[in-house]
Amino acid sequence: MSWGQDGMTTAGTPRTSGDGPLGGVRVVELAGIGPGPFAAMLLADLGADVVRVDRPGGPGLGIDPAYDVTNRNKRSVVVDLKAPDGPARVLDLAERADILIEGYRPGVAERLGVGPGDCHARNPRLVYGRMTGWGQDGPLADRAGHDVAYIALTGTLGMIGPPDEPPAVPANLLGDYAGGSLYLVVGVLAALHHARVSGIGQVVDAAIVDGTAHLSAMIHGMLAAGGWQDRRGANLLDGGCPYYGTYETADGGYMAVGALEARFYEEFLHLLGLDDLAPARKDWTRWGELRERVAARFKSRTRDEWTALFEGSDACVAPVLSLGEAPHHPHLAARGTFTRHGGITQPAPAPRFSATPTTVRTGPALPGADTGTVARDWGIPDLVNDDLIPDGD
Repeated sequence: MSWGQDGMTTAGTPRTSGDGPLGGVRVVELAGIGPGPFAAMLLADLGADVVRVDRPGGPGLGIDPAYDVTNRNKRSVVVDLKAPDGPARVLDLAERADILIEGYRPGVAERLGVGPGDCHARNPRLVYGRMTGWGQDGPLADRAGHDVAYIALTGTLGMIGPPDEPPAVPANLLGDYAGGSLYLVVGVLAALHHARVSGIGQVVDAAIVDGTAHLSAMIHGMLAAGGWQDRRGANLLDGGCPYYGTYETADGGYMAVGALEARFYEEFLHLLGLDDLAPARKDWTRWGELRERVAARFKSRTRDEWTALFEGSDACVAPVLSLGEAPHHPHLAARGTFTRHGGITQPAPAPRFSATPTTVRTGPALPGADTGTVARDWGIPDLVNDDLIPDGD
């Protein structure tokens, strides 16, 4: 697909400035859970027309589809890929798409008849994005897994948490979403650019192990230079440094401290009333004393009291907020970092664009609810199967 001089795509879809920078881009998402849906949500947030191909009965996520925010800004059709005509319906969509995303184990899409070879036979320009934990090849490629196992092998999980406790699991943010979804999105957009220039599509193999390892590039450089110890809680950025970490307050809350640079560190100590500890910044032998005295000071007041004290300073200190508290913070509220749509408070689309702003256009797509409109808009009348369309479409 390429842009015409009249502001239309060659497929005839109008390019609009209100839909985000990817307005007019068509994406097919083969339904799954975790990083694939999040990647497709990000593309949808950026304005792409994302059609999620749900299976009969849904993905079994265990959450009411009406609350699955990762399906916002999308449309959904239901296709039974195991039915005789199922693969043909997906290939009809792939023929008209710019990008396809799937998160099956290696070889599954091929067995279902919707692998890269099948899709490229219909649409040579298609960018075929594959989201897995282990990747498309290697000894573990066919094995099951989840975020915590993927990040464990990359060395990143082992960096997180106190040295005398088990590694701390960072939800599924580091592996699934940072090392997985974001790298898939970067990959398919780069491949889309190449396809528009060359007319040639390709396969993007986005593995969580690859992306998560890539995220630690700076740390590996520090390790090679001798500026990072290969153990937990002993370094500048992993909680080992007493002026980069978290401290408990009198009411059981926590404050986050990131006073790395000298002037920020000095302001931090001054507000704590600990100016005499200024020389301890570079003296590792005094870090234990520094940590104990800072911890004792934070325990003397509540989180809100410390928040008020550090307000307006450059000490690089912030309260640790819960998910429910975060949307109400004055800075995040002023920026609209969170939004409320359909009764659900959720993060607003990011990043922000000056010429092609993004927004939450629609709530979570309910399985199969958009089959009729997708069939019309994409020109695929055979997509409509009365047995699979929920009432009301």
